[in-house]
Amino acid sequence: MIIKALVAVRSGSQRVKNKNIKPFAGSNLLEIKLEQLKRIKGLDGVIVNSNDDGMLDIARAHGCEAVKRDEYYASNSVSMSDVYKNMAENCDCDVIAYINVTNPLIEDSTIEELIEFYKNHCEEYDSVNSAHPVKEFLFENNKPINYDLKHQPRSQDLPDIYALNFAVNIIRKQDMINCKNVVGNKPYIYAIDEVEATDIDNQIDFDFAEFIFSRR
Repeated sequence: MIIKALVAVRSGSQRVKNKNIKPFAGSNLLEIKLEQLKRIKGLDGVIVNSNDDGMLDIARAHGCEAVKRDEYYASNSVSMSDVYKNMAENCDCDVIAYINVTNPLIEDSTIEELIEFYKNHCEEYDSVNSAHPVKEFLFENNKPINYDLKHQPRSQDLPDIYALNFAVNIIRKQDMINCKNVVGNKPYIYAIDEVEATDIDNQIDFDFAEFIFSRR
């Protein structure tokens, strides 16, 4: 079973300009993630998939495989389902560990735990996906969706609901192609620490993650 990390990055990020290569704690998110993945036990390689030649050069400089993505699959008009399928088709491995650069706080040990869990349970689950608990009072269409207004619980007593953070997603290459997703038909949702789950989506996220990362 050949397991490789797949790191997908593209130029043209919307909320934080060039966030993947923007200066971050003396380096940048892409280089930090590549160096981390090279340390991870259980990975047989790292693939960087990008439409950006500069990012592909960074990948090669760090000893990683570089796969040029067609501009169509890097545009805002294409669905993520089609992007996932295309990226998987261009991976030379049996199993893909799809890992985002925008989760810089996840620990090496956590990634290794997910890989080990997948290896031990791949006959039961077709994907393992990191998530974090959401203990908030949620509404949809002006109605609560996770509690009863007439029986207000304490926040810690709310039901266990988990949000995917896409920090680590492990799935067979063929399943990723068939499902057009990094989540399989029988996923195992693997809970991780909320701080480790931090995903950089805007400038506040960026500043917070850099603050925490710099003080480790």
